[in-house]
Amino acid sequence: MHTDPRRYVRTLYAAFAAFWLLLAFGVHDRSDWLLENLLVFAAIGGLWAIRRQFTFSRTSHTLIVLFLALHAIGAHYTYSLVPYDDWARALTGRTLGETFGWQRNHYDRLVHFCYGLLLAYPLREVFLRVVDVRGFWGYFLPLDLTLSTSAFYELLEWGVAEIFGGDLGASFLGTQGDIWDAQKDMALAALGALIAMCATAAINVRMQRDFAREWTDSLRVKQTRPDPARA
Repeated sequence: MHTDPRRYVRTLYAAFAAFWLLLAFGVHDRSDWLLENLLVFAAIGGLWAIRRQFTFSRTSHTLIVLFLALHAIGAHYTYSLVPYDDWARALTGRTLGETFGWQRNHYDRLVHFCYGLLLAYPLREVFLRVVDVRGFWGYFLPLDLTLSTSAFYELLEWGVAEIFGGDLGASFLGTQGDIWDAQKDMALAALGALIAMCATAAINVRMQRDFAREWTDSLRVKQTRPDPARA
């Protein structure tokens, strides 16, 4: 029995809407929450705007919603104050900070890692179906775009912090005193995307009979001389 894809997607986003509304109450910092949720509004608005021209797979929609749910948790508590140590203590009697010797709240690092891990696959769908890339480029370009958009987001955070300043700017920036915070965030996003693309490639090696030929052909030079018409 096959599930109607449209019904699945509607149910998925309805569940996210309920989760998001639940976290919209009792937020730690309403101004920071509003800034953080600009990302959610942009993402949902963009998906709605292109729904007729481009339909993501159920897998991609699931990954997108998982990432947005993680972001909603960070926005509710403010990223540097997500109480995962309290949750760990309630479950195990010991905090993650005590276990790993952490001196800062690492929830933001988790979400940056998941940005690459969860969103590289939807980006791959776009490259495969819009740009029509194949082989090596179908794995490299999602990784490349993940890293470039991660860098853009770090610049955006810096700009917002400069504009608003004070406690709001510091909360949104979330460096927690780490001068290498931006670089670590970008590295984790790239690592997440690399893992996602390696896993996707490993699956395709087993399932796609012409994987090796397609990979090799994608790296072959198709035109040895520049085309003046396209210069």
